[in-house]
Amino acid sequence: MQLVWFRNDLRLADNPALHAACASGEAVKALVCLTPAQWAEHHESPARQALWQRRLEWLEARLQAADIELIRLNLQRFADCPAAITRLVQEQGASALHFNYEYPLNERHRDRAVCEALDAEGVTALGYHGDLIVAPGQVLTGQGTPFKVFTPFSKAWLKRLLQDDHAPLPSPIKAEAASCAETLQPSESASEAGEQVGFSGTVSCVGARAARDAAYPVSDEALHACLQAFVREQEPDYQRLRDFPSRHATSGLSPALTIGALSARQCLAVLKAAHEDDRWQQSTWLNELVWREFYRHLLVAFPELSRLTPFRPETEARITWQDNERLFEAWKQGETGFPIVDAAMKQLLATGWMHNRLRMIVASFLTKLLRVDWRKGEAFFMSQLIDGDFASNLGGWQWSASTGADAAPYFRIFNPQLQSERFDPNGEFLAEWLPELRQLEPKARHKPGAGQRYGRPAPIIDYKQARQAALDDYNGEA
Repeated sequence: MQLVWFRNDLRLADNPALHAACASGEAVKALVCLTPAQWAEHHESPARQALWQRRLEWLEARLQAADIELIRLNLQRFADCPAAITRLVQEQGASALHFNYEYPLNERHRDRAVCEALDAEGVTALGYHGDLIVAPGQVLTGQGTPFKVFTPFSKAWLKRLLQDDHAPLPSPIKAEAASCAETLQPSESASEAGEQVGFSGTVSCVGARAARDAAYPVSDEALHACLQAFVREQEPDYQRLRDFPSRHATSGLSPALTIGALSARQCLAVLKAAHEDDRWQQSTWLNELVWREFYRHLLVAFPELSRLTPFRPETEARITWQDNERLFEAWKQGETGFPIVDAAMKQLLATGWMHNRLRMIVASFLTKLLRVDWRKGEAFFMSQLIDGDFASNLGGWQWSASTGADAAPYFRIFNPQLQSERFDPNGEFLAEWLPELRQLEPKARHKPGAGQRYGRPAPIIDYKQARQAALDDYNGEA
């Protein structure tokens, strides 16, 4: 009998571990380890955990239909996994355990300990790179070292991609819904799924939990319909519209990717199928998938990143973190008096999701203008995000703080008002999440302190003074 250990790879198609176990010809059972104490230590948000649980229930029903039992091990931490899994293997008489690799350091230590425990019992443990399109270690410089800058990494990554076949694996379970690599024909259910997801992740503040569940369906049918519709209808304009938070111009698929309901290879396959030539290689959306790969490759090549050490310690050594709790709390609650920052944080608190442009704006505001340690922002985001992904979140925060790989230059400090005027010119996003501003003319909504007479706070800092203080600090003049 073969055991498949599901983690953040909750899918049937393009699942190398499940595919290999089923290909053995032996009976197959599935396993999940529930480790709530570990999840709490990792700051995993309730929204993400709820999405994971809903998808797990969907997956369990499909596995049961194929006579594959799903066994839940109720544990607390990763350290409990080796002994518990060893006991289960002995009880079930399993000859092999299959799993897809995860790349943060704690997960790698957990998997190594499980493999060693099973090896001592004469049981085979087999790992697969199901979370990546190109496996770690396959994209290296001419000197055989890891890339530290994204652009040359992306070029080498694409060159490596074109050398091999990266088509998604089919589902070994015949009863599964159509593979997302297949073209879905327009139908009422597909249309409804696309409208539910909305592609942007934006949901109403009213009934946030129920609305969030509707905005993020967990069935293959709905997810594949959303993927197909995005690539067909919106990916062509993605580069032009992706930075405007009031436009539904992003895929909204990051939550599904982070729990493994969809794989990056499935996304790539649909993108390639939508183009009759090689234009998919210049897709800005493909570039986002490559950023996801880049941050995972970095975690493997530089394990200390998982301990929240700066990739560029020489840069962080020049920063004096203020760690003002009053300012940090105002930022967390969306009460800074800078409308675009506050609207973005209100969206995060209500929905568990934030537009990517806004993530850069609020991270720059916290680390550069408030000079609060980026680690506090990183942890808070993880505690709120429905698409909380350790590698991408860590990489994004270090980029914003100018301490990471290929980070923003230390002198790049986003001006919140200018960012708001450029990417929300009519103040539509501001009015959606800060209803007090609806009474103002669109152009007046962007100014720091806008809407004070209607209940919005005054600015907690003076932008020009805070910017100069940050530059002085970076330049060693503070």
